[in-house]
Parts: sequence; C-alpha cells; structure tokens
Amino acid sequence: MREMNRLRWKCRRGTLELDLVLQQFLARDYATLDTTARQAFEALLESGDEELWAMVSGAAPCPAPELAQIVERLRAC
Repeated sequence: MREMNRLRWKCRRGTLELDLVLQQFLARDYATLDTTARQAFEALLESGDEELWAMVSGAAPCPAPELAQIVERLRAC
C-alpha cells in the first residue's frame, strides 16, 4: 500500500496526458510487472515530463531496451 501511494504521487505530472497514461498504467498493469519491469517503470518516472511524453508519444526513442518494454505498455493505455 505504501509503495502504491508513493508511485501514485510520482505519477502526478505537469501534463494531463501524462497523468492519465501513468495513472491508468499504474491501476491496470503495474501489479502484473516483475521486479525488473517495476524498476524500469520507476526509472522512467525519473525522466522529465517532456522527455517522458516524447517517448510515450513516439516522438523520441527510448534510451534503453528495458525501458522500451514499459513505454510500449504505456502507449497501450
């Protein structure tokens, strides 16, 4: 519960689009992730809003393959 509250807070971003995608992913998909994928998701959350949105929207490539898997799942939200 504590971890989810922390993640919900980190998913609150400066843009509505990112808020919606990240909150939906957290509610729908996060529980199904393994430890490595959870770490990748948290690494993505360290990105700035513009950088993260560029990856999710497809305007910029992901900097690492392990992040690409999470970004693909975010795009499905």
